[in-house]
Amino acid sequence: MPSTVYFADLRASLKRPFNQKLDELMERVGLESRIRPGAQTAIKIHFGERGNTAFIRPVLARRFAEAVKRAGGKPFFTDCNTLYVGSRAEAVGHLHTAVENGFAYSVIGAPLIIADGLRGASEAAVRVDLPQCELAYIGAEIASAEALISLAHFKGHEVAGFGGTIKNLGMGCASRRGKLFQHSNISPTIRAERCIACGQCVRRCPGLAIRLVKRGPDMPPAPAGSEKPELCAVKDAEKCIGCGDCILTCPQSAIEIAWDAQIPQFMRRMAAYTKGVLAGKERTSVFFNFITNVSPTCDCYPFQDAPIVQDIGVVASDDPVAIDQASVDLVNRALGLSHSCLKNSHHSGGDKFRDIHPKIDWELQLESCEEIGLGLREYELVTI
Repeated sequence: MPSTVYFADLRASLKRPFNQKLDELMERVGLESRIRPGAQTAIKIHFGERGNTAFIRPVLARRFAEAVKRAGGKPFFTDCNTLYVGSRAEAVGHLHTAVENGFAYSVIGAPLIIADGLRGASEAAVRVDLPQCELAYIGAEIASAEALISLAHFKGHEVAGFGGTIKNLGMGCASRRGKLFQHSNISPTIRAERCIACGQCVRRCPGLAIRLVKRGPDMPPAPAGSEKPELCAVKDAEKCIGCGDCILTCPQSAIEIAWDAQIPQFMRRMAAYTKGVLAGKERTSVFFNFITNVSPTCDCYPFQDAPIVQDIGVVASDDPVAIDQASVDLVNRALGLSHSCLKNSHHSGGDKFRDIHPKIDWELQLESCEEIGLGLREYELVTI
């Protein structure tokens, strides 16, 4: 039997404002019935990188916090820190960015909690027992929550093809170690030509995997301003635990992620992490995709390109696979915008995501999640 996905377009009137349609979506998908009185309820949302404006509007997010309160639950908005160095790489900057982007308590009506702690190391190891992943490292506060609401901004993505519910959960709820595992087959690398031998990474490394050594003849010279030009940081890959803390610590951006994971492996790992996020919450989770400002790439950039299609609406489901499949289909059925980065798929039915990311097979993330029993690609779209 196909899963049900509820859809609300953006048409509104004085008699039926859009907020009312959001309330009806929540009612149809049974949001309040999934939250018992007193339940700590994580509302997973992307707060947007500083400079990006494509994320879900805070005033709309507030509606979901109000629904949780009506059910007697205790809502909090949450996300995990990023793996890359940006305005959300650690909790203090993350919270500042969220507030600057409008996610203040006075607007959204619930507190903000960064789920993986100050520097991305507060995590829970959730057993998933899959070939590609035995343990999923999830932000501790998301793992501890009793109920979960995913609010995802649906858009393109440079590694996953598109980003929706699956990415919002599988990637977004992972700690720094979990994000690094999904993205890379090996631990971060140190670029000797950038290293100034300040020693900060050595002091911060919890695995004692980094040390300063004398620069050899086969190493590039130290950059100008090096504190100890005769030295350079090197890493022992066998000792590295993959936490990614050194990436954030380095003031020279000399430590980088090795973006070498093949796409199929990345998709399977992200699917496994989605299973880990939902473990124990299968009956207390619900998912929403906002198909608005459908930008070509992730909200993690400090900008956003022009949307590839016009704003479409919001979908809701209790099936994370069906909701993403329906969202892809709704985007692909729409006419592409002429002023966007689309090249060949402006027509209705054209594959917009393969057009903007031709090397990425976006279907793999849906297939991977369906294979491990997270949901169905077959769905019935019910328009409210």
